[in-house]
Amino acid sequence: MLYTCYLRKNTVYVPSVGRRGGAYVIMEPVAAIPVSNTEDLRRVFSETIAGGNVPLPLFKGKRPPPVMLKYTGVKSWSAFVRTTLHWNIQEIKGQYQIVGHRVRPDGSWAEDLDHKIVFPMEATLDAVIDRMITILQDAARGQTT
Repeated sequence: MLYTCYLRKNTVYVPSVGRRGGAYVIMEPVAAIPVSNTEDLRRVFSETIAGGNVPLPLFKGKRPPPVMLKYTGVKSWSAFVRTTLHWNIQEIKGQYQIVGHRVRPDGSWAEDLDHKIVFPMEATLDAVIDRMITILQDAARGQTT
């Protein structure tokens, strides 16, 4: 499983994530929560993850614009990437991890292995969500975009 979140201007965006073939796809609904609202963040992460990575049909025709642009009011994907911080919550073989991302020179995101947290096998999803919220709130204090 994979879930993602974005931090932009003291707002956390938590989209639903589906699977199309072997690829994860950001989709609606997208929750937008002030980073300072710990309880709503906890609830939204729990509900979004409980919804699972739903299977999606393959694309037929033109791809729609990235869903995050609609929610953030940013006009282009490159502007979104430049002004947003990004993390994934992953579960691989029963083990959770949080992976931060950095912007590459070509303007896309790449996993930032310096900002990767691998939890012990016995870690609960609640503990992972609490750590994700702490990371977001700490990052918001330092975010200037």
